[in-house]
Amino acid sequence: MAVYTLPELPYDYAALEPVINPQIIELHHDKHHAAYVKGANDTLDQLAEARDKESWGAINGLEKSLAFHLSGHILHSIYWHNMTGDGGGEPLAADGVGDLADAIAESFGSFAGFKSQLTKAAATTQGSGWGVLAYEPVSGRLIVEQIYDHQGNVGQGSVPILVFDAWEHAFYLQYKNQKVDFIEAMWRVVNWQDVAKRYASAKERAHSLLLAP
Repeated sequence: MAVYTLPELPYDYAALEPVINPQIIELHHDKHHAAYVKGANDTLDQLAEARDKESWGAINGLEKSLAFHLSGHILHSIYWHNMTGDGGGEPLAADGVGDLADAIAESFGSFAGFKSQLTKAAATTQGSGWGVLAYEPVSGRLIVEQIYDHQGNVGQGSVPILVFDAWEHAFYLQYKNQKVDFIEAMWRVVNWQDVAKRYASAKERAHSLLLAP
């Protein structure tokens, strides 16, 4: 039985033009994201078979596969909602996202400083990966993470609230090898309302994380 399913896009394929063209959105969602969903479900089936047979010779590869595909599914599910055709700019109190704006200023010194750090983190990820704004529950601050593949190099317990996909399949058909141009363009479609909701939700849940005294 499938545990994970491919979510529908919250807009049509052409909604993010000219920043991302419809062909990329269709391939990215319907093929690449779908592959991570299938990979996660297939790996769960293989783990169930390993438990039934008490056969653990492939356990290391299976655990890595589950982390890879599940993280790919989760990050892409956030990614689609992090974008909107009428987004961009910066979060402002006048738009009802003042708490997020204040948190960014407190954590990074300014919006400009945050934007520069996330842009560089996403654009310079070696190989495939993501640039991520995450809520870190131990300190209660926002941090930028540079994620390798979908799952490597992240702080345990951090909650992603804004993700920039820096894998080539996210931009190559339109931007060729100019990853930096794609990341710069991404700021024009950020859905700050969605990011602010994720920030508020992450703060609410922070108290449930059990930490050593």
